[in-house]
Amino acid sequence: MRKKSVLAIDDEQHILELLKYNLEANGYEVHTATSVYIGLEILKSVKIDVVLLDMMLPDVDGLSALKDIKSSEYKDIPVIMVTAKTDEIDKIIGLELGADDYICKPFSVRELIARVKVVSRRYKGDNGEETKNELTCKNLKMDLLSHRVTFEGDKIDLTLKEFELLRLLMENRGRAFTREALLDRVWGYDYTGETRTVDVHIRYLRGKMEPYNIDTWIETVRGVGYRFIKE
Repeated sequence: MRKKSVLAIDDEQHILELLKYNLEANGYEVHTATSVYIGLEILKSVKIDVVLLDMMLPDVDGLSALKDIKSSEYKDIPVIMVTAKTDEIDKIIGLELGADDYICKPFSVRELIARVKVVSRRYKGDNGEETKNELTCKNLKMDLLSHRVTFEGDKIDLTLKEFELLRLLMENRGRAFTREALLDRVWGYDYTGETRTVDVHIRYLRGKMEPYNIDTWIETVRGVGYRFIKE
């Protein structure tokens, strides 16, 4: 099986070296670019699984580059925005334009690798095959490309983690996950002693599903964790 490939676009050479060293140490093939132009040329010639895109670049700003990628033939490739900017508006705009995640400098290398691991699962199953872009259960629909969840046409607004939890559970209907497994699959790294994180997010997720009387579709498995109903 081929290694998953990451393209890091950043104009700071030391950041690229840091990313390359740590991602390669974790089993990824890494390509680097100091500009959007170079990055796009790499996309044309190499199969990329995840793009790490800096917001502040010399030739094109990150949001414009993100918009170009998400409106091109490479739109299905997950993109993580990497930036020193912490403005909430920039984060919202990035997510609305199709960014799959967002991390601010200075970042924990462990956390960034975890995020790469999580988003790379969004479009590829564990066997490396493409997954479908929409999940459905009766009248509940998840569009994995637009991050849109609807029930009978009504939009259900979810946070990124709520979306990922629901996606994982729906992709594995009838399978019970422990809280530890959900932490690893959704957050991507251990929250030692913090399995309540899962309980809190499940509670919020159910709360947003309750108006449609579908909150019971996420079942509590006593002594184990949670599962999504099997049709």
